[in-house]
Amino acid sequence: MSVQEMIQEARTLSIDERKQLIKALVDMMTEPSTKGTPKQRSLRELRGLGKEIWSGIDAQAYINQGRDEWDRNL
Repeated sequence: MSVQEMIQEARTLSIDERKQLIKALVDMMTEPSTKGTPKQRSLRELRGLGKEIWSGIDAQAYINQGRDEWDRNL
């Protein structure tokens, strides 16, 4: 049934029935929808993300460089 057909059907209802229909439609609009709700994700899924950026970089040298920059800016 199309929306246009539903509107035609609604016109045959009494005022009280239309009010009930409107209330039901409004209630449906305010219900939480699970369809658009994003799936909860785990932080563990991020493990290894971006590891290629650090490929070939010595961790200690990187830390030392950051500390030297920090000391120069003080």
